[in-house]
Amino acid sequence: MTRNPAPPVAAQRPYSYEQHGVTIEDPYHWMRDQSYPKVDDPEVLDYLKAENAYFEAMMAPQAELVETLFQEMKGRIKEDDRSVPVKDGDWLYWWAFEEGAQYRKWYRKGVSGGADRLIFDEPAEAEGKEYFRLGAIEISPDGRYAATMVDDDGSERYKLRIRDLETGEDVEMITEVGIGAPVWSADSRGIVFTEVNENWRSYRARYHRLGQALETDLTLYEETEDKGFSVGVGKSHDRSLIIIATGDNSSTEVRFVSAGDPTAPLTLVVRRRPDIIYSVDAAHGKLWVLANDEHINFRLAEADPANPGEWKTVIPGSETVYMRGITPFRDHLIIEERVHGLDQIRLRRYSGEEHRIAFPEASYTASLGSNPEFAPVAYRIGYTSMVTPVTVYDYHPAEDRLETLKVQEIPSGYDKSLYETERLMLPTRDGKLVPVSVVYKKGFHKDGKGKLYLYAYGAYGHAIPPSFSTARLSLIDRGFACAIAHIRGGDDLGYGWFLEGKLKKRTNTFNDFVDAAEGLIAEGFAAPGRIAIQGGSAGGKLMGVVANSDPHLWGAVVADVPFVDVLATMLDETLPLTPGEWPEWGNPILDREAFELIRSYSPYDNVKAQDYPPMLITGGLNDPRVTYWEPAKWAAKLRATKTDDNLLLLKINMGAGHGGKSGRWESLREVAEGYGFIITQTGE
Repeated sequence: MTRNPAPPVAAQRPYSYEQHGVTIEDPYHWMRDQSYPKVDDPEVLDYLKAENAYFEAMMAPQAELVETLFQEMKGRIKEDDRSVPVKDGDWLYWWAFEEGAQYRKWYRKGVSGGADRLIFDEPAEAEGKEYFRLGAIEISPDGRYAATMVDDDGSERYKLRIRDLETGEDVEMITEVGIGAPVWSADSRGIVFTEVNENWRSYRARYHRLGQALETDLTLYEETEDKGFSVGVGKSHDRSLIIIATGDNSSTEVRFVSAGDPTAPLTLVVRRRPDIIYSVDAAHGKLWVLANDEHINFRLAEADPANPGEWKTVIPGSETVYMRGITPFRDHLIIEERVHGLDQIRLRRYSGEEHRIAFPEASYTASLGSNPEFAPVAYRIGYTSMVTPVTVYDYHPAEDRLETLKVQEIPSGYDKSLYETERLMLPTRDGKLVPVSVVYKKGFHKDGKGKLYLYAYGAYGHAIPPSFSTARLSLIDRGFACAIAHIRGGDDLGYGWFLEGKLKKRTNTFNDFVDAAEGLIAEGFAAPGRIAIQGGSAGGKLMGVVANSDPHLWGAVVADVPFVDVLATMLDETLPLTPGEWPEWGNPILDREAFELIRSYSPYDNVKAQDYPPMLITGGLNDPRVTYWEPAKWAAKLRATKTDDNLLLLKINMGAGHGGKSGRWESLREVAEGYGFIITQTGE
């Protein structure tokens, strides 16, 4: 009989810090390499390698199950998949996977015909690299050049190169610390891009003229007023303006300049104001502004570019309609919105007539797809639901007709009629009703004897939509009901739903998740201890909070890149994201109340001597968002403190970042590992 290896035991070393007269002990502080973002401390690396070796050893008995799950999941993915071509000017663009490939190839051909032309070969570019991610590929207006953004170590510092599409050769490297998608000047000879500083903050927008020395690049805008603000660039949909925005999660400030002359002085739209978010686009000689200055769910306004701060309301804010985005086309303003938490797409003519696109299901996710042209003959739409594979439509407004262009193919087979989905409204302790989307195989008995998989995020106003997942079928077909809790902190039910889960109201997020689980138990989906839960990043923090507060409810916990050392991170303004995170979590440096609130729920700081469920924790060595030491310190403290013998595993990707491994099969295998852990720990 093979004896399981002993788990690593991390050294505890005296370290403490004081804030607001309170002393915080942190015996695992040493895990933060002092040369970060370089990680070369032998003791730190040895510990992480020991945890990874333990992970491999303890997952070895599940290797057959993980391989089975992986092959199931892989069998549901069309290996030689390709996107629906998108027309942009004289060209059609699309991507395609070759059978077995981890990465895409990008193509184009002339609208009038001709041969397919390979413009970017991800498999070739990724050859020999442990990590590879194409962040953006932007084609110049004349179709001659492609600006590509590539991250090859997971640090989210992208290399911006210019490729000549006539020769296929890269002709310039502009920066190695780019972020976001660059935009081209109207004459195709210049590129506007953003860069991150040493703290991984997107702090400036620059302009490079092709063929000129990099030292002559102009800084169009640099954020100096608020170190928590990030700078981003874009182009108006009519391609007349380059838009430079700066802001954080609660306030924005926008400037613009003619795409024909990016070196001209920037025009400010409206100065930043606390808690006011606005975005700007342009068409028909007007600015179109979406802003929450008069209503929590935003209003649509128009303005003269010569007087951009004078906004005239076009559509006022509404208690029931949450306007999330606008795109001005030649014939319509398209407004993406939610009504009672359900996606809607509204088409509004500039004369005022409007209608919404009708979709076939009672619960679904719908959004604008890729629509680069200002005057398309039809609008590209994406659609999915918990039981409906991803579908690509063209919507023909003159006929009010959806044309199906592509339905996600499931090579191993999928019969929608075998599955059911529900949208429940479950009560919380403060009287709110939280939407929960559930999917399960027909015949699932709501007698409390089943197993439940529950997922949530709950931060930054980021909703988790009720969408289709081929991987999730491996749990459903094994008897799990799978649920998404649309908890406060996301904007599922409007911008107010987001505000009800941030800052001083942060604990609503955690309570909503626990109450949703209790509600699902009351509905008969599972019993306490038979619920597997998973979340990543801020959702991983959620996993940590509820593992501390209600460990008896969970049969297994998977916390991916979890933001769990919240107090120490929010007190350290040298870390990449901290200043920009204060509007979300509070500033514990200046605010004693914020300090006490964060200290009360920070998962790492609230580990206690109690039984915990089986837990799988993951992280990335190069992750600039949630630094590797957060999951590492948390796992070490849990292992030293908890009173049970349940399995606790830590896996740190040594060559990846926040998103885990980058290839589609390697990424899928990590999903299989998580599901394998859930299945074995919750029992058949």
